[in-house]
Amino acid sequence: MQTEWREKLVTRFLKYVKTYTESEAFLDKFPSTDRQWDLANYLVEELKQIGLEDVSIDENGYVFGYVPSTVDHEVPTIGFVSHMDTSPDFSGENVQPQIWENYDGGDIKLNESMILSPNEFPELSQYKGQTIITTNGTTLLGADDKAGIAEIVTAAEYLIAHPEIKHGRIAIGFTPDEEVGRGADFFNVEKFGAEWGYTMDGSEIGELEYENFNAASGIVTIKGKSVHPGYAKDKMINASNIAMEFAAQLPSDEVPELTDGREGFFHLAKITGNVTEAKMVYIIRDHDMEQYEARKALFLQIAADIQERFDHEVIKAEVSDQYFNMIEKVKDKFQSVEIAEQALKDCGVTPNIKPIRGGTDGARLSFMGLPCPNIFAGGHNFHGPYEYVPVESMEKATEIIVRIAELTAEGTK
Repeated sequence: MQTEWREKLVTRFLKYVKTYTESEAFLDKFPSTDRQWDLANYLVEELKQIGLEDVSIDENGYVFGYVPSTVDHEVPTIGFVSHMDTSPDFSGENVQPQIWENYDGGDIKLNESMILSPNEFPELSQYKGQTIITTNGTTLLGADDKAGIAEIVTAAEYLIAHPEIKHGRIAIGFTPDEEVGRGADFFNVEKFGAEWGYTMDGSEIGELEYENFNAASGIVTIKGKSVHPGYAKDKMINASNIAMEFAAQLPSDEVPELTDGREGFFHLAKITGNVTEAKMVYIIRDHDMEQYEARKALFLQIAADIQERFDHEVIKAEVSDQYFNMIEKVKDKFQSVEIAEQALKDCGVTPNIKPIRGGTDGARLSFMGLPCPNIFAGGHNFHGPYEYVPVESMEKATEIIVRIAELTAEGTK
């Protein structure tokens, strides 16, 4: 990438990550935090300034804009999507990025007490000689997904500045609240107007993903009975003990820390309790739909079996679907994957095609009528103080967006 465009990309990214946009779960408002409007409104003005058409922001904070077509024949409108919020798992306030040019392959001292080391994060070694942007160890960085936003905006500006590049109309969308699972809640697919899209929300350079978990939330509530422990025989019902009993009946090796690839899991995300009441919040995940349904059934059956010991309601389990494996919808527009894979190769990047052990806005958008594979944005170690992104990875992601636009037009000649 030319120096001018590299500088534009980095400057944008640094501006975005310094804008506080942390979302918050379990709030009955959308976006969940008012601070997300700061970046949303800024992006609206930026998109207008660089020449996008039909730029808009709706009452829910979704930002849309369009790069005009440069061809006189019919080309599918394609889209690129990234999210504006950062994870509430770690502070995203007052982000102070650090830039390490010509990385020497060794430890990076984030601050006096924190080291980003290839001994702990071996993938860091592959970026020797590149420029690395890190945190200062007190916040996350926000490359998830502000790297994606910077790449999309820079690619859009590049295409507008180079009308000789042949491409169709390109839709751009930036969403709030992805990190709390609500990024697609009010996404207007019809207004967006794309036949397929791409979320620029992956991690390491080369990633191309079009399979993800089927996902459900599981909640177990337990009502106990408190009796003086000295006189509790045959009277007390200890809600916390029943919670432990429930947890012990789930497969002990089917948890996030012991699974990989397409292996599913039960993850106890939160537990509260005492003798009188207890509550457990789980996430349930599996790539295979049949196994996914079996996991939900097991979750409910364990609670039902425990409940049989009592003559009144003591334990109740509920499961709610969150999103499904996007492959079921992407396969109907599989040219989206084939074009992306070719674009990676054309830009000198080896495709790393693998299932997502999680979900993106694209998973839900796929089931809303916008098939939406996921492409790397370049960052590592999301949601924490060791997050970093190589500038060269961001450059490649930007080039790939441009190449996807070209290939889509070439395929319709």
